[in-house]
Amino acid sequence: MNLKLFMNFSNSLLQWYLQNKRDLPWRNTVNPYQIWLSEIMLQQTRVAQGMPYFIKFTEVFPTVFDLAKADEEEVLKLWQGLGYYSRARNMHKTAQMIAFELKGNFPNNYNDLLKLKGVGEYTAAAIASFAFKQAVPVVDGNVFRVLSRYFDIQTDISLSGAKKEFTAIATELMPIDKPDLFNQAIMEFGALQCVPKNPNCAVCIFNSSCAALQKNKVDQLPIKTKKTKITNRFFNYLVVLDSEDKIIINKRTEKGIWHNLYEFPVIETEKETNFETISTLVHNRFNELDITDITIYNEEQIIHKLSHQHLHINFYKITISAIINGGIALERLRTFPFPIVIFNFIEKYSI
Repeated sequence: MNLKLFMNFSNSLLQWYLQNKRDLPWRNTVNPYQIWLSEIMLQQTRVAQGMPYFIKFTEVFPTVFDLAKADEEEVLKLWQGLGYYSRARNMHKTAQMIAFELKGNFPNNYNDLLKLKGVGEYTAAAIASFAFKQAVPVVDGNVFRVLSRYFDIQTDISLSGAKKEFTAIATELMPIDKPDLFNQAIMEFGALQCVPKNPNCAVCIFNSSCAALQKNKVDQLPIKTKKTKITNRFFNYLVVLDSEDKIIINKRTEKGIWHNLYEFPVIETEKETNFETISTLVHNRFNELDITDITIYNEEQIIHKLSHQHLHINFYKITISAIINGGIALERLRTFPFPIVIFNFIEKYSI
């Protein structure tokens, strides 16, 4: 890889970016708080999905102090639907650290940003370059894809040493005086032009210099052999309603998915279970509540896909004649933070 090739790539990329970039609110600021918020929200989330959340968060919490002073449940409620809720909990804790320990001042360099809870190498590099113009390359899925195709890099990106190799290449490509623009440009190019499947190479600015295109290998790169193991889990949610229209919900306090979110009482089984079996388990669990009826809400099982788990979910209506001790009034139900699959169920069936 020669210097001229590097310079041509960088110059062409920056020119493309200035002509094609999307107008996104976090690009119109060097405020590290807003840049940090956007980066946390856009981890494993598409821009179109994350944009309304960013706008809402910056309206409700315009400064890091506002976010720090908020109740965690309020933060989780606003986050509802973005998934990966540990991001929200870490974000809240980090806001408190910055507000109360650092007096509202974000660390202004990559190494110190890495010390923040929930901030990894990619996010630290993004904040350091976008807010403070530090020459640190970002390396995410877009960057792996663009560089591996352009230079025909055969390194398996799932291997531990791949990040270091691609970071070194990105560092060489980065104009020292425009690290923010370069990082934005290469990520935007991967998001809009050099997309994972069926990129339109005919209109690509690099179609005369891209090694993968010349060798007809675009669909083969980047190489990634490591497969994510998927676990199947079977959740049977029990919507227990008493004669006063009060309901039982519980907070998930154990570690794992949906920590500190709310849900209905659940019976988790090792495999898909028929109605009769669930009915027996329900009677055993709530025998003191005078159950009068058990019905199932959803005709078809709901499959909710997470990164490492597929959840097979059914919702059962349990009508009781007793009064629930400490039950929640139905009109208060929507004020609690739920996993999106449960919130969608509540909306669909007008619980």
